[in-house]
Amino acid sequence: MRIPRRTILKAGLALPSLSWTYPVLRISSRNDSSFDPWIEVHRENLRHNVGEVSKRVKGRPILAVVKNNGYGLGVQNVAHILEPLDPIAGFAVVKLHEALLLREDGVKKAILLMGPFDGRDLEEMVAQKITPMVYTPLGKTLDAMSDKFQKPISIQICVDTGIGRVGVPHAKAAELIRDLAGRRSVRIDGIMMTFTEDQEFDEEQLRRFQSLCNGLTETGIKLGKQHAASSFGLFQRPDGFLDMVRPGMVLFGIYPEKEFSEMGLMQLRPSVSLKTRVIYVKQLHRGDSAGYGRQYKAQCDTWVATLPVGHADGFPRVAAKGARVRIDGNLYPVVALSASHSVVEIGPEPSVGIGDVATLFDWQEGSRPEDVASACGASVYDLTMHLNPLLPRRVL
Repeated sequence: MRIPRRTILKAGLALPSLSWTYPVLRISSRNDSSFDPWIEVHRENLRHNVGEVSKRVKGRPILAVVKNNGYGLGVQNVAHILEPLDPIAGFAVVKLHEALLLREDGVKKAILLMGPFDGRDLEEMVAQKITPMVYTPLGKTLDAMSDKFQKPISIQICVDTGIGRVGVPHAKAAELIRDLAGRRSVRIDGIMMTFTEDQEFDEEQLRRFQSLCNGLTETGIKLGKQHAASSFGLFQRPDGFLDMVRPGMVLFGIYPEKEFSEMGLMQLRPSVSLKTRVIYVKQLHRGDSAGYGRQYKAQCDTWVATLPVGHADGFPRVAAKGARVRIDGNLYPVVALSASHSVVEIGPEPSVGIGDVATLFDWQEGSRPEDVASACGASVYDLTMHLNPLLPRRVL
């Protein structure tokens, strides 16, 4: 028997075995253990970044990509902060459960599902006003759904211009689009593509996309808003801004590539931090070690601090290869890391104490996600997208 997703979502904590739910995404209080790691979401920085993007794209509508749990900030948290802002036209997610969570949580603006769905999902999507991204011949399914709801079904069409993931191949797209556009059951709200982020090939991709769109509109087919530029494209492809942009990472204040921060096109402010508290401080003597496999060996007598945060929380394993943690205004190197613990080298004096707040990354220079990623060779995307959804989120 198929259980409706709305029933499942309302069950919340009663169904912890359903791994696709986010049962504890909430604005947390200090009721959590004072030593457990937590995530902070900076409301004003999020708003600032929307303003920067809006200026960059000269007021074009912004389809905010909040996939992968809002890039780690909590999909509901992010949507509620962004929805009141005029530049935000709506939201895009990849997982259906995130789209349903947003509707269940009261989000009213448009939601585009960029991920897969089946015929049974589509009925609930239409009921919840969630727009499907279509790239296969679903005409008959859309006809049936339109008959059921007695209204046209809004869709967006994805065209593969060369990235090779999903989307109707550009050479075959016109046939599919003509079929969909010719059905009274369908209303095309938009058409989209995704750049490969290869500079030379991106130009060819855009040419393919615009050639397709121009050819169809010349025959009277209405395609809705054309969009192609994601966060990367905001820096590299201003000719791809088209009718609308759909950034993700830059809305959260993080530059997709470190060199983008030096271009001066947008002044982004990170809106996420990962913090915890020191649980132990001790002195290691020369030759003593810390971590599995004696990951760190003291070259001289030194003090170290243990933090209750590790790769199970989303702090990457490679952080022990150069990342630094801010404690009481000073940056200290991470020297060992396991699933639930990190060890940082303090130096010759015990200058930190148990209970001190340790910031693994935040919006300060030296501690920005880009700084941490660059220092240890991690992907900046990993620092946010892999944050454990069970960690409490606190909206500042």
